[in-house]
Amino acid sequence: MKEEILIGRERECEELKRCMESGRSEFVIVYGRRRVGKTFLIDKYFGGAFDFTFVGGHGLKKKRQLQNFAKALRQQTSTNKQFKFDDWFDAFEALENHLDGISDVRKKVVFVDEMPWIDTQKSEFVEALENFWNGWAARRNDIMFIASGSASSWMMDKLVDNKGGLHARITNSIYLRPFNLNETEKYLRNHNCYWDRYQILQCYMLFGGVPFYLSLLDGSRSLIQNVDELCFRKNGALRIEFEELYSAVFSQAGHYISIVKALAGHREGMCRNDISKIVGVDGGVLTRILRNLVRCDFVSKSNMYGGKTKDSIYRLTDFYTLFYYKFIDNDTSGDEHWWSHNFLTHSVESWMGVTFELLCMMHSDQIKKALGISGISTNMSSWRKAAGKGNGDAGSQIDLIFDRSDRMVNLCEMKFSRNMFVINRDYEEKLRERMELFKQSTRCRKSIVTTFVTTFGVAQGIHSGIVNSEVKMDELFE
Repeated sequence: MKEEILIGRERECEELKRCMESGRSEFVIVYGRRRVGKTFLIDKYFGGAFDFTFVGGHGLKKKRQLQNFAKALRQQTSTNKQFKFDDWFDAFEALENHLDGISDVRKKVVFVDEMPWIDTQKSEFVEALENFWNGWAARRNDIMFIASGSASSWMMDKLVDNKGGLHARITNSIYLRPFNLNETEKYLRNHNCYWDRYQILQCYMLFGGVPFYLSLLDGSRSLIQNVDELCFRKNGALRIEFEELYSAVFSQAGHYISIVKALAGHREGMCRNDISKIVGVDGGVLTRILRNLVRCDFVSKSNMYGGKTKDSIYRLTDFYTLFYYKFIDNDTSGDEHWWSHNFLTHSVESWMGVTFELLCMMHSDQIKKALGISGISTNMSSWRKAAGKGNGDAGSQIDLIFDRSDRMVNLCEMKFSRNMFVINRDYEEKLRERMELFKQSTRCRKSIVTTFVTTFGVAQGIHSGIVNSEVKMDELFE
């Protein structure tokens, strides 16, 4: 069996290295959405060589959590001492004694995983953690304390944005994002999956770059067969995944789910006011939920070209959630081969076209590199003109715009197709009309560049002259 290796994560490893080599004690948090590989990163980087490690138990009460902590401490010390703790203050005091007894002149590494699960009601866990860090660890220069957890809202609220004793005490926050296309391809290759890039692209549009989801794929079978097995078979791993996804990441998950469901039905995005009207949440609560969804890459927040902050558009950007709501949640057929029977239908093709646009927006850095504008200061935005009332104006929209400091603006058109994309006369006219509408409504005085991002390129023809620059699928894998 091929050894599991760490794919990507170079920046995160550099941060861990810097913390290990610093001249002070470090309090590091590693957070991110469920299944993104937080524990795997820490285990691989340190090779499992921790001076103490503990994993919180989901749904366990304070007494059981303390018993498990005592067991872990007993197993990881050189003595046969039996520990019994009445509270978390006692538990952290015993941890201090254990670490103090290690005579090596080096940093002692402590890794507490799934920390949010430890903080049960009235547990005083956070208060004890504050006391441990402020009263002991921070006064030394040899402690590397790493906290991790999928409940990102807890990690941010209780640690990063802590208004009490841990305020400004976190020395480094490492947020783990899903893989990009390049990292996804490397991961699949390492797992003996040698699909071509077209299949990998489609795979990404279904599951995103979430390592755990990718680990479930069987490389000896086609993507279509895998989707049937994982998503449409009764109790398939990714059919039932959604039930725990948001509850594992967020407290009060009901509000979060209602918002992502509303966004799933508005692929073009929604402004804050529209979200509030649909889900019945507003004020500080809505601000916190949207902020946490953006922090965890479930949702993106983009500016409107020439607009104000209040005009920002929120989009659901978690590929698995989008796929779930579009096809899995609505599936009542009982057909365990639904994807095989329907992947060529117009409904699926239309969905892939829209999802490809999202994929391109998530790989904007790769697009800029392919266009040769990475070194130019660039603002990324969207643009939307509402339909006119009673005048036949259907409105218009551009999802990806690069507004460049060299007085150029790239209007990006993103097209998913099985072959080279053909521009006909009607489509060329539509593009020219949209360009003029954009200039007039935004009063843009910069030079406009029409950029196409496609799977296999734009076919040369009498109408392809409208394209000033193009990016192909392979360049998204850079």
